[in-house]
Amino acid sequence: MSERSMKNFLDYASKRYYEGTPVLSDAEFDRLAETYSYHEVGYAITDGVPHLHKMYSLQKVFSEEDLPSDIETYIRTPKLDGAAISLSYINGQLALGLTRGDGNIGKDITEKMEHVVPKWLSGHDGIIQIVGEVVFPKAIMNARNYAAGTLNLKDIEEFKDRVSSEGLKFVAYDVMPRVSMTYETTLEFLERKGFNTVSNFIHEDYPTDGWVYRKNNNTEYERMGYTSHHPRGSVALKEQKEGVVTTLTDVKWQVGKSGAVSPVGILEPVNIDGAVVSRATLHNIAYIESLELEIGCQVEVIRSGEIIPRILRRVF
Repeated sequence: MSERSMKNFLDYASKRYYEGTPVLSDAEFDRLAETYSYHEVGYAITDGVPHLHKMYSLQKVFSEEDLPSDIETYIRTPKLDGAAISLSYINGQLALGLTRGDGNIGKDITEKMEHVVPKWLSGHDGIIQIVGEVVFPKAIMNARNYAAGTLNLKDIEEFKDRVSSEGLKFVAYDVMPRVSMTYETTLEFLERKGFNTVSNFIHEDYPTDGWVYRKNNNTEYERMGYTSHHPRGSVALKEQKEGVVTTLTDVKWQVGKSGAVSPVGILEPVNIDGAVVSRATLHNIAYIESLELEIGCQVEVIRSGEIIPRILRRVF
């Protein structure tokens, strides 16, 4: 498969992710993105609103050996697995809430976020942008996708119901422009303003997919600079869930409710997390080609979100 074709496929997968209807798991997307050097953030929104400050992604590593050598100067916080948004306050009043979108332009969700976050920040003048993650408890099936889908709801009453009855939370992790000298005191500032933060939020009941290491000294953090994709002063140590190896014995085609036809991999039955798995989604021809799958090959399989069987890669 050509690099251009794979970029188009990953553009499509990224768009579906931010719409709350992903076609790839995080692990699958990360593997393909690393293989094809894909570093795009989010997807473009044609009718959106600009963020006051760009929302970057994070550099990802999968081993502690790849963390910065001066890691003792970094603050570690849980990497919540939800939907990233920004909140803009003008002279203490909530003025704008936006989805991440492509990091530059997002979708206006101000009316929804008025029911989740403080509308006023006492004792603060000027303009600030607070960024964080909207999350649901992991007891909800596919909680990350559910969070993104909830932000896209058109019915505000349905949104309010999900907030009150299903545990939607906003957890802040940074603010621009800088309000203090260190990241620790930045998080304390957010807590004083009434926000849950990644340092005080009890995250065990919410989905996470690793840890974020962020330079504590804000001056050093800014001095390290940014790429077009991520700040150099932050890194995400991702959980790399190991799969189970089995054999791809056949590929069958199924017709969905919408009439779309998609391939399904038939597997030599294998036990994953207490469930016997004999089928896994293959999405489309492009995905099959990207993994170079063929009948009889060995594949690594996981249960994405501990539910949906997915093929991560060809082993041999």
